[in-house]
Amino acid sequence: MNAILQIVSLLLDVAFMVVLVHVILSWLISFNVLNLRQPMVAAVWDGLCRLLEPVYQPIRRILPNTGALDLSPLVAFLLIIILRDILLPDLARNLM
Repeated sequence: MNAILQIVSLLLDVAFMVVLVHVILSWLISFNVLNLRQPMVAAVWDGLCRLLEPVYQPIRRILPNTGALDLSPLVAFLLIIILRDILLPDLARNLM
């Protein structure tokens, strides 16, 4: 059972890093540090958007419309942190 909890923890860590990379990349694109006309940047951006859109879409339906400010990555961060740092250790303690 400990191995399963470690795998879930690893997956949550990877999800956290993917969301973090997506947020940083969006800032770099918004401030014209990176350009979407570059093939590598466009490929990474498209891949991250396709990967994270199914996660962000349900969050966006719940959150109020804030215009250009997208708060769904922040909520995704909070959910991942809650699962990884609060619920997972508590579950591990209860199973032992």
